Amino acid sequence: MADHQTSIREPQIHGNKNLNDVTNEVCNIMDRKPTWLWWLGITLSLSALTLGIVSVSYQIATGIGTWGLNKTVGWAFDITNFVFWVGIGHAGTLISAILFLFRQKWRTSINRSAEAMTIFAVMCAGLFPIIHMGRPWLAYWMFPYPNFRGPLWINFRSPLAWDVFAIGTYLIISATFWYFGMIPDLATVRDRAKNKIKKFIFGALSLGWNGSYRVWHRYETVYALLAGLATPLVVSVHTVVSFDFATSSIPGWHTTTFPPYFVAGAVFSGFAMVLTLMIIARKTLKLEEYITLNHIENMTKVIIVTGGIVTASYATEFFIAWYSGNGFEQFVFLNRALGPFAWAYWIMVGCNLITPQFFWFRSIRRNVIIVFILSIFVNIGMWFERFVIIVTSLHRDFLPSAWSMYAPTWVEIGTLIGSFGLFFTLFLLFIRTMPMISMGEVKSVLHFRGKGKET
Repeated sequence: MADHQTSIREPQIHGNKNLNDVTNEVCNIMDRKPTWLWWLGITLSLSALTLGIVSVSYQIATGIGTWGLNKTVGWAFDITNFVFWVGIGHAGTLISAILFLFRQKWRTSINRSAEAMTIFAVMCAGLFPIIHMGRPWLAYWMFPYPNFRGPLWINFRSPLAWDVFAIGTYLIISATFWYFGMIPDLATVRDRAKNKIKKFIFGALSLGWNGSYRVWHRYETVYALLAGLATPLVVSVHTVVSFDFATSSIPGWHTTTFPPYFVAGAVFSGFAMVLTLMIIARKTLKLEEYITLNHIENMTKVIIVTGGIVTASYATEFFIAWYSGNGFEQFVFLNRALGPFAWAYWIMVGCNLITPQFFWFRSIRRNVIIVFILSIFVNIGMWFERFVIIVTSLHRDFLPSAWSMYAPTWVEIGTLIGSFGLFFTLFLLFIRTMPMISMGEVKSVLHFRGKGKET
């Protein structure tokens, strides 16, 4: 007779917790006084944000001439940062929507923070096209609203117009998905609140949640529908962003591999940023029993897969340039590897091709310090990837007489630092004011070990 034994897999959540433990420990993050590490982080983030505000204010008051752009290099730091931040936002939707639809239970401890990270990253990304306009008070011109200018409308054939729709849709769906998923937890905070103001605020945000069977049934139905809506956005948003380049005739950009290449790179960098933030939160907020080594290891496995796709994409670009016989294409890729910006290219190669290979070793995947360092290198490499694609294709034009170099000014560097300041400020405020771990979903997998083993 078969004897059914418990699987040898570890449970998703450690510490043998019960339902009440989860509620108390997650809510206590919001209730207790901030530690000195949180104050240090918010001080550094606000300082970086202040530098960004000063830089952008000076640029708006003076003009785009404060940037290092010239007639040849018309895009540089601004579009690099835009594509970088859009990519960072991809992991949150993938963790929340796609992994939910595939019933991956290990996502439950990290999905809430990843969703918040998505929203904050998209907010950072959306600032750069507005800043680049030079007249941000006219940003509404990018939308096709009814007007009195006769036949003058936005150019619907322009990929830049598609960016507006893609980023706007992505932000709306992601924010809706994030907020809707928090409603049960907001009701829990409401019921625990002793302060009348806090009880009123969370009572309004929880939309009258009462925890009945009917409410839970409708909630789960709508949550699944929102996940289904959000899933295509993971592919479509960065595909549209890639069209900014792929639909042009510039050598190095005019390639059909950009859409899948950009999507894979976005998930690659997004998971690296989730790892960076989650490892910090895990240590400073003492969440080792919720964000376990298994969670970290699963995220590194995603980085291995997407890093492999990025590596294949780099090789494909060189192969297609050689196979095409196009001298302009061949020159662009040789210039990337051997030209004036070769240093940036090899930083990109070292960080994006070599770094993920360390994750093949289980001992490294489960070493939190090494994973944290490698995740930072991945983010550095993905920023340089966007920089290399944009600048090296522009600074050597079709005509040698038009060739030019590019160097960022303090305004561009300050704006980049300011975007990181905005991102980390919003994230630090989020973990202090909202439940950063989904209590309802974590409770559903408290003692889940996977499929049983028959003996």
